[in-house]
Amino acid sequence: MISSSDLIVAVGPALFEVVVPGKGDSEVRDVFLADPQEPATGQPGDLVLGLGLRDAEDAVELVERCAAGHASGVVLRTALAHEPAVVAAAEREAMALVALQPSVTWAHVVWLLRGVLDRAAAPDSPTAGDAGVHQELFALADAAAAIVDAPVTIEDNQSRVLAYSSGQDFTDPTRVSTIVGRRVPQEVIAHFRARGIFRRLARSSEPFLVPDGPNGIRPRLVVPVRAGGEWLGSIWAVVDGPVSEAVTTELSNAASVLALHLLRLRAQADVARRSAIDRLRTVLRQFSPDNPVDVRLPRQPWRVVALGSPDGYDVPQQLDLWESTGRRHGWSEPQLADLDGTVLAVVTDADGPGSWNWLQKLVVDSPGTYAAAGGPARGPADLPSSRAEAVELLGLVRRGVAPGPALRVEEAWHVLTVHRAVTSLDTTKMDGPLATLLRHDIEHDTGYVETLQAWLEFPGQPQRAARELHLHTNTLRHRMKRIGEIAELDLSDPRERLALQLQIAAVRTEH
Repeated sequence: MISSSDLIVAVGPALFEVVVPGKGDSEVRDVFLADPQEPATGQPGDLVLGLGLRDAEDAVELVERCAAGHASGVVLRTALAHEPAVVAAAEREAMALVALQPSVTWAHVVWLLRGVLDRAAAPDSPTAGDAGVHQELFALADAAAAIVDAPVTIEDNQSRVLAYSSGQDFTDPTRVSTIVGRRVPQEVIAHFRARGIFRRLARSSEPFLVPDGPNGIRPRLVVPVRAGGEWLGSIWAVVDGPVSEAVTTELSNAASVLALHLLRLRAQADVARRSAIDRLRTVLRQFSPDNPVDVRLPRQPWRVVALGSPDGYDVPQQLDLWESTGRRHGWSEPQLADLDGTVLAVVTDADGPGSWNWLQKLVVDSPGTYAAAGGPARGPADLPSSRAEAVELLGLVRRGVAPGPALRVEEAWHVLTVHRAVTSLDTTKMDGPLATLLRHDIEHDTGYVETLQAWLEFPGQPQRAARELHLHTNTLRHRMKRIGEIAELDLSDPRERLALQLQIAAVRTEH
């Protein structure tokens, strides 16, 4: 399933703008081209494209028909989508209303959206996107190479190689390293950045020539690839020198076609990511043997880790942060999901990226981050309980009750045991000697509860307990004698000492 809001977010702002969000959870099953002369709006769940509409009146009528037909949303050209009457109709009907940029043809929109929907319906296809799109990118690279009569690479805006043409043996060592490593080498990126190449790519749509550089770098003709003002990637051709205006014009036209392919590739990758997160979220919430969920997991045994991020990040940003950090440090397929406001990871107890030992070191080296690991999970049925332990422990680590920044339940079982016992106590119904001491402290402004707490925490060590309270040992002994006169205590009974410590901890937790 993919909702209308997820679909639009996946494609991105280069083509679409959400004018009215609608219900947000309506499933998109297909794309339907609405004819203003026909009453049909497709099947329930279709995303309706309103082409050929004459004015706002036609658009309002289409929105109302789509609402009656239970469509998932309506896509209109920008001018119509922002008409006040159309916006009001969409809000009244709780119908998702999306504005389409004027530079994009309806045929391209149908091709792009159907490709994304097909990808969503096949979650087991490659996570980087549909293989067909990759093949088309290589075909486009060959077509661009034929235009400029030079070897070509197609790169995204992170300098990762998406496709390349044939004939790369007639280039230079830098190009060979780029193709072998599937990304531009760091020293070459630094050279291009120093020359302002990436700044120019991010701001301009015009092709430009990069002169030769150190270590045998030959000149490059660079063509930015943009859609709706957004920089998506670039075409790089190794040339001998300046090329004709006719060639650069043809390459710019090829870049316009390439932009749609890059949008589709990115959208499909985003859909695959959202689908994987949703399936993992389902497994972590509750295991159901009658309805198993197909989800990729690392080698067993697993454990669930609750992750904490620096302040100032909302949950989606935390998820993005942990995913990018994990990939940057070698975790090729991060098993991450957000659930009930917490980012969770499924790791293995084996070694290497994606293991607990690896994640623990990553957290220690990343100030402001936390990680709390639940117990081992021998199978999917154990994952929800491991998740619950991890979330509980993360709360204690954040509050400083348990030592951080990275901790497993095996190392904090005693902290968890006391925490669970303390949180189960109802302090509004406190009775026994502690209740008497609490009343006395309130009425006479004494600190006998604090004194008793220190005495219990350091049994048989009055000097240490006195140091904690900044008192003389004799003063401490006098206070303990006075406490015995106020409340009936039997500190020789281990169960009474334990009960008092739990009650004190419960009162301190509330405050």
